[in-house]
Amino acid sequence: MTGSKTTRIDKYLWSIRVYKTRSLASEECRKGRIIINDIQVKPSRMIAENEIIIVKKPPVTYKYRVIEPIENRVSAKLVSEFAEDLTADEEKAKLDMKQAVVSGIRDRGTGRPTKKDRRLIDRLNDGLSDL
Repeated sequence: MTGSKTTRIDKYLWSIRVYKTRSLASEECRKGRIIINDIQVKPSRMIAENEIIIVKKPPVTYKYRVIEPIENRVSAKLVSEFAEDLTADEEKAKLDMKQAVVSGIRDRGTGRPTKKDRRLIDRLNDGLSDL
């Protein structure tokens, strides 16, 4: 090697905290949700500096630039030293919209919904999906 470090993509995504476990990162690579240079990559793909990584985590598509490849997991504060987040604000807004949707919150201690309650919840959800 001529001074430029390389590391596996699954290990890198785990170390910069994109995925909680390395096995999740490997699985997402196998599913084709990790893209580098418009090519779906395998978990064993080696990455180098300045490569652009596209990570599809529905409904959001994240984009990262590799600043420095690392193999060990770092704290959340140090992630910005190893990866630059290039994700568009529109993509991040999709995540906020998903969290803002009411999911039929019920009061604590009310138990399971009755058949009548379930029908009302279904009608409410159908009405929200039409928006």
